[in-house]
Amino acid sequence: MPDISHHRGPQPATDFSTLRPAAVRRHDLFAAIAAGAAQFRAQPLLSAGFAAVFTALGSLMFILLEAAGIAPVSLSLAGGFMLVGPALLAGFFALSDRLRHNEKATFGDIARGFRRMPRGGWVMSFVCALIFLIWITDAGILYGFMVGREPVGFVRLLRFEETVAGYVFYSAIMGAGLAFILFAVSAFSIPLLYDRRAHLVPAVVASVRAVFGRFGVVMSWAVLLAAVIMVSAFVLPLLLITLPVMAYASREFYLRVYPPSTPPPPR
Repeated sequence: MPDISHHRGPQPATDFSTLRPAAVRRHDLFAAIAAGAAQFRAQPLLSAGFAAVFTALGSLMFILLEAAGIAPVSLSLAGGFMLVGPALLAGFFALSDRLRHNEKATFGDIARGFRRMPRGGWVMSFVCALIFLIWITDAGILYGFMVGREPVGFVRLLRFEETVAGYVFYSAIMGAGLAFILFAVSAFSIPLLYDRRAHLVPAVVASVRAVFGRFGVVMSWAVLLAAVIMVSAFVLPLLLITLPVMAYASREFYLRVYPPSTPPPPR
């Protein structure tokens, strides 16, 4: 297998604690999605095949929730996927870096992407998983108080009864706060860590700087990403397409916010 180290994005070896986000506009969002769709079309079977892993896990989750009679929790889990999503992107990053250079990608690239993730990236992944567990635990407690032990399957969930609607509303508010915090610290820190453009703390600082420095555009991206993935989570076959497209688009959007040409600070 040929060496692909030169296709993995920017490779500086220092901590760029003074990284400054570029001036992105809303048209960059559409350009990122267009690039993500183009990369998906370049190798749709490989992209959908990797996404099928998460689709299968989602299907298993819905089956278990239906059997347990706690279908409303699926709404919390679907939203919670956005909390752990950044930790799952390394495989898609590796595919994207191949496809952006018009090269043929393989399943081996996915494994290499995860192996490439440095320790700081895994620390951020652990933080994502921890916050996800906190979110699901809180959602479970809230469900117990507001809905109770009465079985609620997906058919009944579609009726959107008052108690279920109340649970969805309050759990969404609770989850939105956690999701924003995690998005701010991980949206750009994980790709910066993956590309070895910064160590953990400078990467987190750069991510927060990008979110608040380009708040309108970045939050538009966050809302769009969340809406697409959550809708796809309930129409699972869609996830085979939308997950890789949005993962590739996330890589493209990051490269627009922090272009590879960003100079290092004075040493």
